[in-house]
Parts: sequence; structure tokens; C-alpha cells
Amino acid sequence: MRVRRSLSLLLGLALWAGQGAAVECRDESYQGNRYSLCEVDASREDLRLFLRDDTGAVMGHFSTIEDRLAAENKTLTFATNAGMYHTDRSPVGLYVEDGNEEMRLVTNPGPGNFGLVPNGVFCLREGRADVIETLAFEASTPSCTSATQSGPMLVIDGELHPRFLKDSDSRYIRNGVGTSADGRRVVFAISRNTVNFHDFASLFRDHLDLPQALYFDGNISRLHAPDLNRSDAGFMMGPVVGVVEDLAEDDAGTLQN
Repeated sequence: MRVRRSLSLLLGLALWAGQGAAVECRDESYQGNRYSLCEVDASREDLRLFLRDDTGAVMGHFSTIEDRLAAENKTLTFATNAGMYHTDRSPVGLYVEDGNEEMRLVTNPGPGNFGLVPNGVFCLREGRADVIETLAFEASTPSCTSATQSGPMLVIDGELHPRFLKDSDSRYIRNGVGTSADGRRVVFAISRNTVNFHDFASLFRDHLDLPQALYFDGNISRLHAPDLNRSDAGFMMGPVVGVVEDLAEDDAGTLQN
């Protein structure tokens, strides 16, 4: 069992549990790299995937998703891009939203980061969220209410992806997600400086102590984190993952006036 947990991680976890905070975002440094981290309790929070609106059009921006939720007196308390997509913003791999499958599972190796197997699936189920390696996902066929496939895997059963090189000079802004064994603790991370895959994967395994982690994307990565006064704009995204909460009564009343 790994014992390499930093004091900051232990304090962070204690704060997370003690306050009962469902979503906690913070800026943190690890091994000389800077990250923004958002932790979600999947057993308590409304964690969703977003791609298209009711007309079938890709939403693509945090602000568009916010506008849609505001009509339901709800708000987006955290969000980030969640998987790779084609030029038309359609998902490259498996994509399921509220039980509706738009794209099938892709199990073959291929070009680019997505095809750098093993890759994996971020699976949302009642009361939990899990990162599952693609072939394990195919074999177990979990009943995901929503799911998005991406790649490569960063951490697989506590081990780093076998293709990652510690001294690689392939450095980009990167984002991804890691999950605990019980599916309750979900940590989303985006680097604030360029990092290689080995360093990014080590963040999840050695600093955050998460046994499974999945890469979402590189330089297009964006974060919506009101706690950090951050909501990144830019080109349209494909799939987005976020936490939805009810608007406070004062905020809802303001929107209706």
C-alpha cells in the first residue's frame, strides 16, 4: 500500500470531509508544477455530462450550459471539458448521456492520445463515478447513466500508464479525472503550466492517492470554477462534465425579474 501522501493532501481531505463540502476547488502545487483541482462527492452531488441542447445543437460553452440551467432555476458550480471530439464536436469514443448512447465504445489502438491504449471510460452511476479501463469496461458492461471515453489512461489499478516517460519533453496544459475505489471521491485536475504525461499521472497516483485516472485533453482544456473566480472561454468544446445545483432563492428571483 502506498504511503506517499503529502501533509497538504491529508489536510485537504480532512477539510473536505469535515465541512461536508460537495465541491471544493483549490489551486495547488506538486513537484514544481501548478494545478487547479476540484473535488466532488459523487454520492451526494448531481454530476452530469453535457453535449447537445434539446434541438440537438452542440452547446460547447460553459455560458451556454449556464443559460440552459438557469431556465430550470439551476446553476453550474463546476465544469470542465470531458473527452476528445471531432471537428464537428461529436465524441471520438463512447458517449452516453442520460441513458442515450451517441457513440459506441472504441477498443482498438489508433492515432493520437485517444488511441494510446490503454484508454478508458469515465462512468457515472447512481451515487458514484468511476474511471474504468476500456477493455475492463467492455468485459464488465457497467450500467452507466452517462459515460465518456477518452485516453490515455493515466493511472490503472495504481500503476502509471506503461508508455509514460519521466523525462519526456512533450509538455502541454492537460486536464483529467481520477476516482477512488468506492466511486465517491472524484478529483478533476487541470495544469496551470505545461506538464508531461508522467508528471500529470503522478499527481493523481502519488499526491491525490487515486487508483484510477483518465486524461481528458490538452491545450484546449478549460475550467469553470466560480470558487476560483475562473470560467475559461474559447473555442467550442465537445463533451463537458459538471456539477449542477439549485439556484439560491435570491439568485432565482433575480433571474426572473
